[in-house]
This record gives sequence, structure tokens and C-alpha cells, in this order.
Amino acid sequence: MTEQIPVTEGLFAQTAQGPRLLGSRCRSCEAPYFPRSPVCRNPGCEDSQMEDTDFGPRGTLWSCAVQNYPPPPPARYEEPYTPYAIGVVDLAEGLRVVARMSVDDPMALQVGSDVELTIEPIYRDEEGRDVVTWKFKPL
Repeated sequence: MTEQIPVTEGLFAQTAQGPRLLGSRCRSCEAPYFPRSPVCRNPGCEDSQMEDTDFGPRGTLWSCAVQNYPPPPPARYEEPYTPYAIGVVDLAEGLRVVARMSVDDPMALQVGSDVELTIEPIYRDEEGRDVVTWKFKPL
């Protein structure tokens, strides 16, 4: 099996319950944050008390678009470039996140559909390791 490394440390994890996004929530006002935040940024919160939490795995596709052209550096992707879908997903925990979508046909996505978090490769690095990130796939 090919070694896998995260695109960025501390954003997601494969847990015993499946993949999760790593974030935080304020114990005072319940505001969720992804990625983790050391302080609450809710202007109405008077007592920032942050705790680590995880989010996912299920959500609803709120919006989506197709990335038809290669993104500029430092973004990386497999060659040759293939257009892919980007979605905005509402999670049950009250958080809205942006992610690549795991679909063969980006035009087949349906706003309002149920999706599930997955961790998948986005490219292979110079050492031959799969660089992985979070994505959502339709259920």
C-alpha cells in the first residue's frame, strides 16, 4: 500500500468512527470553527471557552461549482489536469465547510443531496506518497 500523508496536518483524521474534520467549539456560545480556533470570534460571546471537537461525517450539499481550469500555485493536482467539483456542505453540527467533491461527473451533483466525508488522495508527491485531503461524496 502506498504511504499517505495529509495535505496539511491537523485538519482531518481517520477515527474509529470514520473520517472527521478537526475543529473546535466555544463552550459558552456553541459557535463551531473549522479549522480549530484558539479563541471564539463570535462578537456576541462574552466568555471564549474553546474546546477541540470533530465534525462529520454527514452533511447536505448547499452549493457547488466546477473547477474547469488548473488552480494557481501553491495548489497541486494530478497531471493531466481534470476538472473537479467543489462543494459547500452544511454539517449537522451547525458548520458550513468547503471541500472538493468525490464524483466522476462534476455536473451530476445535486444541491440539497446528502453527502458523506471521505479522505482521498489529490496527488502523489516526489517521494511517491499519496497526499490526501478531505472530500465529500454523494450518498
